[in-house]
Amino acid sequence: MVITQIAGASGARCRIYIDGQFAFVLYKGELRKFHLQEGQELPPDSYREITEELLPRRAKLRCMNLLQSKDYTRKQLEDKLAQGEYPQECIDGAIAYVESYGYLDDLRYARDYIEYHIDSRSRNRIEQDLLRKGIDSTLIAEAFAELEGLGVEQDEAAMVRELLMKKKYCAETATRQEQQRMYGFLYRRGFHADVIARAIF
Repeated sequence: MVITQIAGASGARCRIYIDGQFAFVLYKGELRKFHLQEGQELPPDSYREITEELLPRRAKLRCMNLLQSKDYTRKQLEDKLAQGEYPQECIDGAIAYVESYGYLDDLRYARDYIEYHIDSRSRNRIEQDLLRKGIDSTLIAEAFAELEGLGVEQDEAAMVRELLMKKKYCAETATRQEQQRMYGFLYRRGFHADVIARAIF
C-alpha cells in the first residue's frame, strides 16, 4: 500500500489516497503520529490501527458530540459522518454504538417531533417533515398511534379556523379570488381538502 497523495481537505484535515484511491481523512497531527508521507509505503500495522481503531473511535465521538447539542435521526447522523468522509464501516459502527446506548432512536425522535408540532402543523406536513429527516413511514405511523393511545390527538378543523382568524378571513364575505387564495395557503400547509372546504366556503 503506497500513499500516492496527501491533499488538504479543510483546516487541519487531509485526504489520504492509497494506491491512487481515496482512503480516509486524517488530521495533520495524526499524519505526524504515523509518519505518513507521499510516495511511502503505509505499513499494514499502521493501516489497521487507523481503520480499525482511530477512525471508528473518532466517528463514535463525533456522534456523541453531535447528540449532546440536539437530537438527530439515524439518517441525519449518517449524513453528518458521510460529510466528514468517514468510511462506511466506521459510519455503521458509530451508528450501532449510539443506538445500543439509546442515544439514537428514530421512533422517539418522531414521537417527540409530533408532540411538539401537533397543535401547529397538519398531520400531512408533520409526516413530510419526518420523511425528509429520513424516518421510515412505518415508524411515523407507529409514533402517531402511540400518541393517540395516550390521548394526544389533533384537531385540524380547529387549527384551520385559527389560521383563518389570524388572516382575518370571513367566509360569508370572501370573494372567489380570496377563497382560492386561502385554499392554496391552507393546502400548502398539508391540511386535508375537505377540512379546508368546510372552513372557507
